[in-house]
Amino acid sequence: MSPAQASGAYTGEVSAAMLKELGCRYVIVGHSERRQYHGETDTLVADKAKAALASGITPIVCIGETLAEREAGRTEEVVKRQLAAVIHTNGHCISEIVVAYEPVWAIGNGKTASPEEAQAVHALLRAQLKAATDQSARVKILYGGSMNAANAATLLAQPDIDGG
Repeated sequence: MSPAQASGAYTGEVSAAMLKELGCRYVIVGHSERRQYHGETDTLVADKAKAALASGITPIVCIGETLAEREAGRTEEVVKRQLAAVIHTNGHCISEIVVAYEPVWAIGNGKTASPEEAQAVHALLRAQLKAATDQSARVKILYGGSMNAANAATLLAQPDIDGG
Protein backbone atom coordinates (compact mmCIF):
# COMPACT_ATOMS: atom_id res chain seq x y z
CA MET A 1 0.00 0.00 0.00
CA SER A 2 1.38 3.35 -0.94
CA PRO A 3 1.30 6.22 -0.42
CA ALA A 4 0.06 6.94 3.07
CA GLN A 5 -2.10 9.73 1.61
CA ALA A 6 -5.79 9.00 1.04
CA SER A 7 -5.92 10.50 -2.44
CA GLY A 8 -4.00 12.55 -4.97
CA ALA A 9 -1.84 12.17 -8.05
CA TYR A 10 0.31 9.16 -7.20
CA THR A 11 0.33 7.22 -10.45
CA GLY A 12 1.28 3.58 -9.95
CA GLU A 13 0.62 3.62 -6.22
CA VAL A 14 -2.29 2.11 -4.30
CA SER A 15 -4.12 3.87 -1.47
CA ALA A 16 -5.95 2.33 1.47
CA ALA A 17 -9.21 3.64 -0.01
CA MET A 18 -8.56 1.70 -3.22
CA LEU A 19 -7.81 -1.47 -1.28
CA LYS A 20 -10.94 -1.03 0.81
CA GLU A 21 -13.03 -0.56 -2.33
CA LEU A 22 -11.67 -3.88 -3.62
CA GLY A 23 -12.69 -5.61 -0.40
CA CYS A 24 -9.20 -6.11 1.04
CA ARG A 25 -9.14 -6.90 4.74
CA TYR A 26 -5.34 -7.00 5.20
CA VAL A 27 -2.38 -5.18 3.67
CA ILE A 28 1.36 -5.73 4.03
CA VAL A 29 3.31 -2.59 4.93
CA GLY A 30 7.03 -2.17 5.50
CA HIS A 31 8.18 -5.21 3.56
CA SER A 32 11.96 -5.26 3.22
CA GLU A 33 11.75 -4.86 -0.56
CA ARG A 34 9.73 -1.63 -0.15
CA ARG A 35 12.18 -0.38 2.46
CA GLN A 36 15.22 -1.27 0.31
CA TYR A 37 14.09 -0.47 -3.23
CA HIS A 38 11.64 2.35 -2.58
CA GLY A 39 13.32 4.01 0.38
CA GLU A 40 10.40 3.53 2.74
CA THR A 41 11.30 4.78 6.19
CA ASP A 42 10.03 3.65 9.57
CA THR A 43 7.91 6.81 9.69
CA LEU A 44 6.33 6.12 6.29
CA VAL A 45 5.59 2.52 7.30
CA ALA A 46 3.91 3.80 10.47
CA ASP A 47 1.86 6.28 8.43
CA LYS A 48 0.80 3.53 6.03
CA ALA A 49 -0.31 1.40 8.97
CA LYS A 50 -2.32 4.37 10.24
CA ALA A 51 -3.95 4.89 6.82
CA ALA A 52 -4.85 1.21 6.64
CA LEU A 53 -6.39 1.26 10.11
CA ALA A 54 -8.35 4.41 9.28
CA SER A 55 -9.81 2.59 6.28
CA GLY A 56 -10.74 -0.48 8.31
CA ILE A 57 -7.93 -2.62 6.91
CA THR A 58 -5.60 -4.59 9.17
CA PRO A 59 -1.96 -3.75 8.45
CA ILE A 60 0.57 -6.56 8.55
CA VAL A 61 3.65 -4.60 9.60
CA CYS A 62 6.93 -6.19 8.51
CA ILE A 63 9.88 -5.90 10.86
CA GLY A 64 13.34 -7.30 10.21
CA GLU A 65 17.08 -6.82 10.05
CA THR A 66 19.55 -7.28 7.20
CA LEU A 67 22.46 -9.71 7.35
CA ALA A 68 24.89 -6.82 7.93
CA GLU A 69 22.77 -5.54 10.84
CA ARG A 70 22.52 -9.03 12.32
CA GLU A 71 26.28 -9.65 12.02
CA ALA A 72 26.94 -6.28 13.66
CA GLY A 73 24.84 -7.35 16.66
CA ARG A 74 22.15 -4.78 15.88
CA THR A 75 19.10 -7.07 15.52
CA GLU A 76 17.45 -5.88 18.74
CA GLU A 77 18.12 -2.21 17.99
CA VAL A 78 16.74 -2.43 14.44
CA VAL A 79 13.56 -4.37 15.15
CA LYS A 80 12.74 -2.29 18.23
CA ARG A 81 13.23 0.93 16.24
CA GLN A 82 11.00 -0.28 13.42
CA LEU A 83 8.21 -1.32 15.78
CA ALA A 84 8.59 1.80 17.95
CA ALA A 85 7.71 4.03 15.00
CA VAL A 86 4.49 2.09 14.42
CA ILE A 87 3.62 2.13 18.13
CA HIS A 88 4.30 5.88 18.37
CA THR A 89 2.06 6.71 15.40
CA ASN A 90 -0.68 4.18 16.14
CA GLY A 91 -0.50 3.80 19.91
CA HIS A 92 -4.22 4.18 20.51
CA CYS A 93 -5.05 1.28 18.18
CA ILE A 94 -1.80 -0.70 18.12
CA SER A 95 -3.66 -3.83 19.22
CA GLU A 96 -5.36 -3.87 15.81
CA ILE A 97 -2.18 -4.56 13.83
CA VAL A 98 -0.40 -7.79 12.92
CA VAL A 99 3.39 -7.87 13.17
CA ALA A 100 5.46 -10.04 10.83
CA TYR A 101 9.07 -10.65 11.83
CA GLU A 102 10.84 -11.19 8.53
CA PRO A 103 14.59 -11.30 8.93
CA VAL A 104 15.78 -9.88 5.62
CA TRP A 105 18.75 -12.23 5.63
CA ALA A 106 16.37 -15.22 5.57
CA ILE A 107 14.00 -14.25 2.75
CA GLY A 108 14.10 -16.10 -0.54
CA ASN A 109 17.49 -17.70 -0.07
CA GLY A 110 16.62 -20.86 1.83
CA LYS A 111 18.13 -19.58 5.09
CA THR A 112 15.88 -19.59 8.12
CA ALA A 113 16.35 -18.38 11.65
CA SER A 114 16.57 -21.25 14.09
CA PRO A 115 13.45 -21.64 16.22
CA GLU A 116 15.42 -20.22 19.15
CA GLU A 117 16.63 -17.19 17.15
CA ALA A 118 13.13 -16.46 15.87
CA GLN A 119 11.62 -16.93 19.34
CA ALA A 120 14.11 -14.49 20.87
CA VAL A 121 13.09 -11.72 18.45
CA HIS A 122 9.38 -12.52 18.80
CA ALA A 123 9.68 -12.38 22.60
CA LEU A 124 11.43 -9.01 22.31
CA LEU A 125 8.66 -7.65 20.06
CA ARG A 126 5.96 -9.05 22.36
CA ALA A 127 7.57 -7.36 25.37
CA GLN A 128 7.73 -4.06 23.47
CA LEU A 129 4.04 -4.35 22.59
CA LYS A 130 3.17 -5.27 26.18
CA ALA A 131 4.92 -2.14 27.41
CA ALA A 132 2.87 -0.08 24.93
CA THR A 133 -0.64 -1.44 25.50
CA ASP A 134 -2.66 -3.60 27.86
CA GLN A 135 -4.21 -5.12 24.70
CA SER A 136 -0.88 -6.57 23.52
CA ALA A 137 -2.16 -10.14 23.80
CA ARG A 138 -4.44 -9.38 20.84
CA VAL A 139 -1.50 -8.63 18.54
CA LYS A 140 -0.45 -11.60 16.41
CA ILE A 141 3.25 -11.89 15.64
CA LEU A 142 4.02 -13.96 12.54
CA TYR A 143 7.33 -15.37 11.33
CA GLY A 144 8.10 -14.79 7.66
CA GLY A 145 11.68 -15.79 6.99
CA SER A 146 11.54 -18.75 4.60
CA MET A 147 9.13 -20.87 6.62
CA ASN A 148 8.42 -24.14 4.85
CA ALA A 149 7.00 -27.63 5.42
CA ALA A 150 10.28 -28.86 6.90
CA ASN A 151 10.65 -26.15 9.57
CA ALA A 152 7.11 -24.87 10.20
CA ALA A 153 6.28 -27.21 13.07
CA THR A 154 9.35 -26.31 15.13
CA LEU A 155 8.94 -22.58 14.46
CA LEU A 156 5.22 -22.62 15.27
CA ALA A 157 5.89 -24.55 18.49
CA GLN A 158 7.64 -21.48 19.93
CA PRO A 159 5.53 -19.63 22.54
CA ASP A 160 5.66 -16.19 20.88
CA ILE A 161 5.30 -17.24 17.22
CA ASP A 162 1.61 -17.02 16.35
CA GLY A 163 1.82 -18.04 12.71
CA GLY A 164 3.80 -17.80 9.53
